[in-house]
Amino acid sequence: MAYRWKNDLTRADVTPKSMWLNRRQIIAGAAGVGLVGSSAYAQDALTPNSKSDIESYNNFYEFGTGKEDPARNAGKLDTSNWTIAVDGLVDNPGEYSLNDLIGGLTVEERIYRFRCVEAWSMVVPWNGIELADILDRVGVQSSAKYVAFETVVQPENMIGVQRNVIPFPYVEGLRLDEARHPLTIMATGIYGEPMANQNGAPIRLVVPWKYGFKSIKSIVRISLVDEQPPSTWNLINAREYGFYSNVNPNVSHPRWSQATERKIGGGLFAARQDTLMFNGYDEVAGLYEGMDLATFY
Repeated sequence: MAYRWKNDLTRADVTPKSMWLNRRQIIAGAAGVGLVGSSAYAQDALTPNSKSDIESYNNFYEFGTGKEDPARNAGKLDTSNWTIAVDGLVDNPGEYSLNDLIGGLTVEERIYRFRCVEAWSMVVPWNGIELADILDRVGVQSSAKYVAFETVVQPENMIGVQRNVIPFPYVEGLRLDEARHPLTIMATGIYGEPMANQNGAPIRLVVPWKYGFKSIKSIVRISLVDEQPPSTWNLINAREYGFYSNVNPNVSHPRWSQATERKIGGGLFAARQDTLMFNGYDEVAGLYEGMDLATFY
């Protein structure tokens, strides 16, 4: 399949592997790749902090609220015999095995910037499949306007669920045109290896122009619907976390500025860098033509 999108990031821009993955929990194997990446500006190579500081820098509240908690606790996630329910306004609903849903589709490497709403960022080489290809496989009906997603709940394996730190299951959603954009992928790996549990194994959403909490992890349900679906952080606090949550340096979070970001791996005293509109992915701007991006946060 021809590349549908172009890149100017290289492996020199990627957050070091030791910082992104807890290597004790990498699943052996490799995924096929086809190199593509991002537009906008090239970044300097990232200088890592200590391995012990940031190799497990993740948000995954099912496994705890601390950045180190997912790497410590997510090894209990059971990813065997994974199935994904596909329902709603689709031609081919059902309970799909992971292979039935994505087998035979083109896996590409996408080197994307990742911007957290907490004003830190990384550069990550994802391996994944364009969500549009999966939607074409299940057959989207003409009345569908949104795609809704749901994360697995395994109470016996998830300390965050046991403690009820936020409402579960975690849910998210995209407008259908956002979901079909070539930048939107379902990622199954990082660095050519299957996804580590703390990063959302075995399959997660990646939407690089939105804040990271939109990129829902460990997906077990995809629903095509005709009304805007709920999203977890918007339900918890709509004032702070909008449904769209596009990266926008001109719209501050109520408790901090979004104008700059701290690159993980830049060192304790590294200068903050300016945050770019849409995280630098200007090609999505047309999706929001005529919308007030401050109001539709």
